[in-house]
Amino acid sequence: MNSELDILILAAGLGTRMRSGKAKVLHQLDGRPLIAHVCETALKLDPANILVVVGHQAEEVADAVGKEFSDPRIKFVTQEKQLGTGDAAASAREALKDRDSQLLILSGDVPLIAEETLRKLIDNRAAAGILTVRLDDPTGYGRVIRSADGMFERIVEQKDASQAELAVGEINSGIYSFDTRKLFAALAKIGNDNAQGEYYLTDVPGILKGEGETVALFLHSDPLEIEGVNDRRQLAEMERRLRARTIERLMLESGVTFVDPTSVYVSPRASIGRDTVIFQNVTIEGRTAIGENCIIRPGTRITSSKIGDAVEIRDNCLIADSTVGDRSIVGPMAHLRGNAEMAEDCRVGNFVELKKTHLGKGSKANHLTYLGDATIGEKTNIGAGTITCNYDGKDKHPTTIGDNVKIGSDTMLVAPVKVGDGASTAAGSVVIEDVPAKSLVAGVPAKVKKTMSEKA
Repeated sequence: MNSELDILILAAGLGTRMRSGKAKVLHQLDGRPLIAHVCETALKLDPANILVVVGHQAEEVADAVGKEFSDPRIKFVTQEKQLGTGDAAASAREALKDRDSQLLILSGDVPLIAEETLRKLIDNRAAAGILTVRLDDPTGYGRVIRSADGMFERIVEQKDASQAELAVGEINSGIYSFDTRKLFAALAKIGNDNAQGEYYLTDVPGILKGEGETVALFLHSDPLEIEGVNDRRQLAEMERRLRARTIERLMLESGVTFVDPTSVYVSPRASIGRDTVIFQNVTIEGRTAIGENCIIRPGTRITSSKIGDAVEIRDNCLIADSTVGDRSIVGPMAHLRGNAEMAEDCRVGNFVELKKTHLGKGSKANHLTYLGDATIGEKTNIGAGTITCNYDGKDKHPTTIGDNVKIGSDTMLVAPVKVGDGASTAAGSVVIEDVPAKSLVAGVPAKVKKTMSEKA
């Protein structure tokens, strides 16, 4: 842990341009709240403290962060009234008053800022460091004004800028590093004599410069990385650009084939092995890992799952929080959820659902089947229309099916129940008692008709 680094994340605003009843930092990019992206990057820097300034919907923002991270270094401070970014930073005064540290200030609505960029910023030991970028259209951003020798002169907000200043293309990203003690001393000196009547954090570098302190500028080359989300159009455009960048990286660096890159969504957190082919209209979300030489056919959605090598996922499948072993086939139109597990060389066919179920190596469930809370052995065949009746109206119960079992079509397995190795159920059986190994059961309720040592 870097005991000399603290991080402050500004996340108190509502974001009126989102036209939403939800605080801006709670809107999602890549399936996660904007604030979660910023907190994740902050944690990579291994600081002593991360303080999140909350205001609008403070409890909801804190809950959203808490669901993603359990790190005790993340704490919350409240900005009672939204009186500007300077007032927001001042909300952390009490929490940081005894800290002799460097304070990195981030915005909760700038989700794509990279760890490497921030490390370059915090490596400086100036009283203030400002991350800047040049934009073709800087409308809406505070302009960074440099002196004749290229050094920092001041920051001018859009509403306070002259025509000459509005023509400047270099903008303030809203990401800063400060000497913590010098920051709070300067915050006590800022006023709100401006077009918005707010206390601007952007006034602090000018105050420090006037006191003879060094203010460093760090011009960054990637505008997307420092872009904030102000409205839904901007959020959608960021999602599109993030998707395009991710797919390009997977094609060029990982050797993945996309049949139609423009129709596919892949999370930047996902990994895909070489020679895997992704067809059109596929969605891959979260920290999904897909192996090599796989085929993912159209209409499939995979989220937070692990797919082995040489797997084929056929059309229109949904796989969530589950695992598919090497050389297995899923679908078409299959559903895996709730930590379902398919071992190697398995087959799950059309209209089959696995929920919290382990399907053993070489086992098959080809048609129209629900397998919930079940453990199924190796080389077992589940006939069409089979249901594990796992819910009794109050509790869920397990079904255990052994190796080399044949479950006949339309079998109802009323849990809790066990089917022994090598056993079979006849079509239409309702199994309410354990089935001995190497036996055949049939009927409603199912009874043992013979053992496999008997002749038919």
